[in-house]
Amino acid sequence: MKTITLDQPYHLTVSDTDAPARPGPGEALVRVHRVGICGTDLHGYRGQQPFFEYPRIIGHELGVEIIDVRARQAEDRPGGDDLAVPLPPPPIYPGDRCAVEPYLNCGHCVACRRGKTNCCVDLKVLGVHVDGGMREFITLPVDKLHKSDALTLDQLALVETLGIGAHAVSRAIPEPGEFVLVVGAGPIGLSVVQFVQLTGARVIVADVSPARLAFCRQHFPVDYALDARHDLPNAVLEITGGELPTTVFDATGNRDSMQADFSLVAHGGRLVFVGLFPGEVTFNDPNFHRRELTLFATRNSVAADFGRIIGLMEAGRVDAAPWITHRASFDTIVDQFPAWLNPDAGVVKALVELS
Repeated sequence: MKTITLDQPYHLTVSDTDAPARPGPGEALVRVHRVGICGTDLHGYRGQQPFFEYPRIIGHELGVEIIDVRARQAEDRPGGDDLAVPLPPPPIYPGDRCAVEPYLNCGHCVACRRGKTNCCVDLKVLGVHVDGGMREFITLPVDKLHKSDALTLDQLALVETLGIGAHAVSRAIPEPGEFVLVVGAGPIGLSVVQFVQLTGARVIVADVSPARLAFCRQHFPVDYALDARHDLPNAVLEITGGELPTTVFDATGNRDSMQADFSLVAHGGRLVFVGLFPGEVTFNDPNFHRRELTLFATRNSVAADFGRIIGLMEAGRVDAAPWITHRASFDTIVDQFPAWLNPDAGVVKALVELS
């Protein structure tokens, strides 16, 4: 089967690799039709992803089709038919289209036991810690597949990105009418915006890119869109009547931005770090205590987020289709990928069509 591998930084190759074996109990063989490209893939391409080992098959934002689901058979257990315990039929069947929850958790650690599968002690993410979906076929656990009879393969490939925003917003739970600041208007920031809007909060978006702010104004009815290069603290103070936002989400992954956020949150407010900076973030402790701020980290999402997002997309309440600004295929990805690193390319979300 055709496979795209990141052999080393700045070097993608297309090759023929062996197709997966028949799925085992609780697994499904899927055909990968769409792969979304996110910041993790771009950082890996640059050699700036700390969790990468090369070579790596990238790709974790997937829209797939079920090819085969293997039910547990008597021969899977020693002793034959008399010891085989029948299982309920799988929730998915050949031909179903699914989004993929790419977080492979252990199921028994302290986080998993409390339902926090997104931050499992031994978490493995497809395309990061283990090989991902940039190939024609892959075998996946059935419980990591979330089907929809209504969404397109393009839409299904965007569910994982939306899950980052949905989970982040669930950490802070903004209230109707409160001012919420989202710093960073890339795909992750836009996913946060969509789910903040569902809460009825008033949304302020800030970014250093005029093009991203223009995109946000065009496609999302945010209340305010601010250029973060021009005295953001005073602009936010003016909008909020001198009280500052009660919730701030930072989706930049930029240390300077994240450190500045502590002065942008109202007294008694909440700060949520959505983006990841691979280093130290510091803050002034008296300022932190004086305001009695609550600081949240947020990582990935959980199965319930996937189900909720698919339902909202099917109902037309969440729409990520405008994000797709660039496309490539198996035949063009190697040549097109480097250009997506250039900010002037205007990439919001690139999608690879494998079939």
